[in-house]
Amino acid sequence: MHISSKNLIFDVGMHEGEDTDFYLKKGFKVIAFEANPHLAEKCRSRFAHEIQNDKLVIIEGAIVDKNIYSQETINFYLNEQRSVWGTVMDTWAKRNEKLGTSNNIIKVKTIDFAACLKRYGIPYYLKIDIEGMDMVCLNALKDFDHKPDYISIESNIEEYSGIKNEIASLVENGYDSFKIINQSDITRYKEPVDSCEGRFINYSFIAGSSGLFGKDLPNQWHNKNTTLLKYRIVFLIYKLFGYKSPYSKYRIVTYLRRILEKIFNTSLPGWRDTHARHSSVKINLYEN
Repeated sequence: MHISSKNLIFDVGMHEGEDTDFYLKKGFKVIAFEANPHLAEKCRSRFAHEIQNDKLVIIEGAIVDKNIYSQETINFYLNEQRSVWGTVMDTWAKRNEKLGTSNNIIKVKTIDFAACLKRYGIPYYLKIDIEGMDMVCLNALKDFDHKPDYISIESNIEEYSGIKNEIASLVENGYDSFKIINQSDITRYKEPVDSCEGRFINYSFIAGSSGLFGKDLPNQWHNKNTTLLKYRIVFLIYKLFGYKSPYSKYRIVTYLRRILEKIFNTSLPGWRDTHARHSSVKINLYEN
């Protein structure tokens, strides 16, 4: 039996602490994971007070599937132009190079995510954003009796089959309600005054952060089938306006994108986070 805590959040992919800062100020204890040693050191300095007062634990290293990769260190591709694109996946690193960036390969410690869950407990909310290794965290949950009430992952934008695998893994872990959040619009989201997640702090989100979570998320929750249908539309948008689109060179496509952005008040193509709510969560009358 593994204990879950309503006051605990795992920030998997801490980066510069954009999300950790929000969670701490909301009153949660945070276990944060960061593979980039420079960013980890920066966050240790930024949050020194919270670390000293046991509000924050920073775990430095790259999460890997220990059943497949048993070595103590692994190559980490440190992106020199966009630190958020750091990854242990060579295929992702090559993709990023094709997009005009360069990588510096360093060795980092490997992290067993399941062992961290056993040590620190099951979080109330699990945010995952680790450039190609998100599924390792989802798969690790399968061996635990309790699950986080809420999870978010950065969704696969390369292949629709990747989305199907992510949703299938969430369903296997007992998640039955989903929301798709366009992360390009994150700075527009406002913390609800009657916040149900921690205390209201009137927080302003910056670009690159994950934003709201749990009961404070906007829009309706949907089941698996509706969510996959919505992702069909998202992938059509990626095909038309994404960085791989063969149509982006046409002026009429640019005009169409601008018209759709105005109609739907959103940024296109954007990128999405999938938020999931566990089936064990009791829903009150005020939550969609």
